[in-house]
Amino acid sequence: MSLDNFQLPAFLTAELYNDSLVVLDTNELTNKSLNENSLVFLGNNKKNILIIVNDENTVYLPDDSLTFLMDILTACKLTLSDTALINFNKNPGINYKSLVQHFQPEFVICLGIELSALAFPLEFPYYQVQQYNNQSYLSAPSLKILAADKQEKLQLWGCLKKLFSI
Repeated sequence: MSLDNFQLPAFLTAELYNDSLVVLDTNELTNKSLNENSLVFLGNNKKNILIIVNDENTVYLPDDSLTFLMDILTACKLTLSDTALINFNKNPGINYKSLVQHFQPEFVICLGIELSALAFPLEFPYYQVQQYNNQSYLSAPSLKILAADKQEKLQLWGCLKKLFSI
């Protein structure tokens, strides 16, 4: 398959180009940038689900990990648009308080990142749904580890069913 005929799915194209490609009013852009505190994230956060990953080499996730994440979301009857996907590595200085203030999540899923890196006030093991501050938290290994290990996937799926009442 050549790249000349490669097409992104419509929903992913819409996510990548959700803002206009042409800047019509620079004041509007400046105000918007200031309001968003320059956080780089993917998704519209329609259902207040924050997914935090940690990848050094890409803005969000490598293609195979992003595809795996979208498969997980589909199994949970969710889309990328329902979530806010943020890469800790590409957003220097973020922490638990700033993320909660900005996204106001009901659910926070940390994949491949230690909670201490976010200055999270609690520590809990992987695959334990934790309630804190009227929010539900879940921590699990990185998507690469999850994709490669069936037992890890099963544990994650059990937690996601509990988290989203599936």
